[in-house]
Amino acid sequence: MLMTPGPTAVPEPVRDAMSRELINPDVDPEFDAIYADLVDRLSRVYGVADGSTPARDVAVLGGEGILGLEAAIASLVEPGTEVVCLSNGLYGDGFADFVESYGGEATLVSAAYDEPLPLDDLDAVLADRDRAFDLATMVHCETPTGTLNDLAPVLDRLEAADGEILTVVDAVSSLGGTPVPTERIDVCLGASQKCFSAPPGLATAAISDRAWAAMEARDSDSLYTNFLPWRDTSEGFPYTHLTTNVVALDEALSLLLEEGLDEANARHEAAAARCRERGAVLGLDPYPDPERSSPTVTAFHVPGRAPALQRALREDHDVTVATGLGDLADDILRIGHMGHNARTERVDEAMDALAAVLDE
Repeated sequence: MLMTPGPTAVPEPVRDAMSRELINPDVDPEFDAIYADLVDRLSRVYGVADGSTPARDVAVLGGEGILGLEAAIASLVEPGTEVVCLSNGLYGDGFADFVESYGGEATLVSAAYDEPLPLDDLDAVLADRDRAFDLATMVHCETPTGTLNDLAPVLDRLEAADGEILTVVDAVSSLGGTPVPTERIDVCLGASQKCFSAPPGLATAAISDRAWAAMEARDSDSLYTNFLPWRDTSEGFPYTHLTTNVVALDEALSLLLEEGLDEANARHEAAAARCRERGAVLGLDPYPDPERSSPTVTAFHVPGRAPALQRALREDHDVTVATGLGDLADDILRIGHMGHNARTERVDEAMDALAAVLDE
């Protein structure tokens, strides 16, 4: 049983959709309708359909979720672009690396990985009148540590300091599993393999008009890591799209919308609560504190034991979970309860196996 925080288990209707006869997205007009349907469903998940929020266009690129993070920076950053990168995790730090690789000036405002976003430090940076930031980046769910960041205070400060600062948010591991304030975000990033429970291979984004304008104002030196060619696909796609992945994600979103977004969010909350209750009984400490833990993934702090526990779960119980990443690879064991896996019965099966491993 796959219980990782992405890629997640793919339900049968999505697998069935992938088995349909392949069509050529470059010449078959049927694909245009399929892509349009996908964008419409994604707009509803992002909460930007039917004019309910300020205008946002949705784009779906062919590539794993990290493509969206890099493309957002590649599309908006050029030499001299000033970017404040707010971080308390691996992917937040990674935004600064992307910025610098595209010639931008990254100011990393960071906290320890088990701490909340450093709002006081952000205030100090924004108060520096010698700096004029063009862009701000942040992560909603830091999957490697199971942290869900409260973005509202950050967005409040950015708007109060300078209403012209564009915002880029990695919502890859939260979109579809918990509310995301897309209406306040200029580039909100998602991906197919997390809460949507489709295969890895597609990066998604909801992009504001002012972000599009900023992209058009700079000279891009990339096609693949560039959102701009996806703004208007009426005359064709920038490159051959991943047809099978597109129909799979379309079916996955159909299942999600049929269930209802509020119901799906509640299901994720229930699965997370069960996982942490079971962990407490086993004497496992959460990482980070429960009030900042994501409803899509639970990280248990097991110093030095994570690889051995992961191996025993896989080899002895056919349950696949994840360890931490980077410096925390040996110290964190992660249970993914996102998308199709956000069900208490699946959590119980995984935690039963973990209880058996801990008793050995």
